[in-house]
Parts: sequence; structure tokens; C-alpha cells
Amino acid sequence: MNRRTTAVVAALAFLLGGCAELNDLGGALPSGSGTGASVAVDRVPEGTPDAPTARTQLTQLPAGGLGKMDGYERDCDGGAACVFGRPWQDVDGDGCDQRSQVLARDMTDVVRKNDRCAVTSGTLQDPYTGETITSTSKIQIDHVVPLADMWRSGAAAWPAERRTAAANDLRNLLAVQGKANQSKSDKTPDEWMPPNAAYACQYARIYVGVKTVYAMSVTDAERAALDKSLATCG
Repeated sequence: MNRRTTAVVAALAFLLGGCAELNDLGGALPSGSGTGASVAVDRVPEGTPDAPTARTQLTQLPAGGLGKMDGYERDCDGGAACVFGRPWQDVDGDGCDQRSQVLARDMTDVVRKNDRCAVTSGTLQDPYTGETITSTSKIQIDHVVPLADMWRSGAAAWPAERRTAAANDLRNLLAVQGKANQSKSDKTPDEWMPPNAAYACQYARIYVGVKTVYAMSVTDAERAALDKSLATCG
């Protein structure tokens, strides 16, 4: 094989196996752009509005730019501010923390430790990727409306008790693939949507519902992204 043939083979190998997915303009698609798998996962927390209600609620959310992050601190150790309280509290006093409640709610074939609260195994149909997950170590609990966005869109002015309640509100919590949750981080819908495009409608319904409950503002870009996602609802 001569040098020219070798170069052509290498180039073809890169194009077929090593390059990122491209969009219509020839650029790499952003992570979590909603262009991945399309697996129907019709699961939303209790209290999530239906699509027509969510569309109406979206038009009524107050407009606003994102506020500053000054004072935002999630860490609760070493005397840190801990503005949303210590994670996964048992806010309803039933003896089970919120993480355990969400895992038990969103998974099937659930096995609990000593038949109590902690979930040791089960099966999750991950709404964000469409992947089936059977290891709880690969699952994280996502705040659909990120706490950082809550802070910047109204929560900075709330009393501590209201912020703790919002951080543990089951309507805003989903069990999801850990890697997808880390990819999302604190991004808003104009910056990140589930790679599983089939979940765009449900994701937007949850997001709008939570923003409505807590009277939080949305940016123009956020509203446009949510409106686009709600347009996919059947």
C-alpha cells in the first residue's frame, strides 16, 4: 500500500468512525441537543401539567434576565452557606429521604434494603437517554429546574424554608443516567435538552410546571426553547 492509499484509508476511517455528528451547517452538534435516541418514556412526576396547561402557563411566566450568582452556595459542610439546605431531606416525615422516594417512584422491580427505604436495585428506563439502567450507582437525581437557575430567577430572595422545600420538591426531581445529569449540570433549556428527543415534551412540561409553582422568571431564550419543546407534544 502506497502512502497516498494509506492516507485515503485513514481519512475514511476517521470520517466513518471517529468524527462527531454534524449538523446541517457542518458544525458539531452540542452535547444534550436533543438529537440522540428517540425512546418514548412517558413518565412525569405527579403534579406535572398537561401540554395545553403548560403552554398557557409558559405565556404567563414573568420575563426576566438571569440574576447574579452572588451568595449561591450548595455546600453544607464546614459552615458553608448551604442556601438550599442539606440534600435529600425527609421533608414529608414519612421516614424516607427524597432520593429514596424518587428512585422507588421512577424505577421498576425495586428492591429495598431490609424492606425499608433505601433502594438497592431495580430497573430504570432513563428518560434523558432512553437507556435501560439496572445499577443504582449509575443513577443520579436531577433537579429539572436547576437550583442555580432557581437562585438566579427568584430564589435568592426567598426565605430559607422555601428554598429547602423547592430543592426537595418531588415535582422537580427525576431519576436519570448519571452521565446525562452531569452533562446537563446547571444548564437551562436553551442550553441543554435531553439527548432523547422523544422526552422533549415531558421535560418542558415539568420545567414549566415547577417555574409556575414557584413564580420564577424565564429569559427570552429559555421561553423560546420551552415553547419549541412543547410544540412536540402530541
